[in-house]
Amino acid sequence: MLVVLLDDVGFAQFGCFGSDIATPTFDRLAAGGLRYANFHTTALCSPTRACVLTGRNHHTCGMGRIMELASGFPGYDARIPRSCGFLPEMLTPHGYAAYAVGKWHLTPEEELHLGARRDRWPLGRGFERFYGFFGGETHQFVPALVHDSHFVDPPRSYDDGYHLTEDLVDRAIEYLDDLRHVDVDKPWLLYLATGACHSPHQVPREWIDRYRGRFDPGWDRWRDAALRRQIASGLLPAHTALSPRRVRCISDAVRGQIHADRLTRRVTC
Repeated sequence: MLVVLLDDVGFAQFGCFGSDIATPTFDRLAAGGLRYANFHTTALCSPTRACVLTGRNHHTCGMGRIMELASGFPGYDARIPRSCGFLPEMLTPHGYAAYAVGKWHLTPEEELHLGARRDRWPLGRGFERFYGFFGGETHQFVPALVHDSHFVDPPRSYDDGYHLTEDLVDRAIEYLDDLRHVDVDKPWLLYLATGACHSPHQVPREWIDRYRGRFDPGWDRWRDAALRRQIASGLLPAHTALSPRRVRCISDAVRGQIHADRLTRRVTC
């Protein structure tokens, strides 16, 4: 079983969900399976991860907000209790292998060091192997990497063409190859969570060049076209309408004053 979680990706960012961005692999998977249109993401990364990996409400998991904004209040302490079992904790006793690759973002900040306890690290919550990063974000060309339960340097440098997403996918394939070399039938869970669509947006040059000019008409026209594609594909009913834009109306005098203030700041800074 493969679970792919992409951070901060909108509902229409896949080709199979109406995007004009090329996602051929996801499109092929969707063509042979099901597309769901009512998943609740909780709008934040740590809470969504807690829901996906436990099947429980994020407040029940103590993950009402992201790890960095944890507080001492119930539902917000960022300490997932053992009563909220992780998916690998449920599967490995039944003979599954379980691997996590990519962004974790489920361990309290004060436990993200080599002298910390490990029971809230990935291997402490049922995964047998881990390769990725712990925080909400990391540099895509020079990431802060963790391998199982220790910190490691990236295997290559930026000058050598390194990018984190490619590294994560290679590592995920490696884990499954390792398994299949010794057990061709064992079921497995692979949780793959990239960080490329979250900040910082650090894209290889060839991908920037590939999409140069594609989005020049602006966001409003892009979302209009995306909605038309979603309706045409049957993903949304024909009567679906976009929410209205919030437009702030200001007088010419106020607009002129804002422009003057910007010019003043530009000169004095």
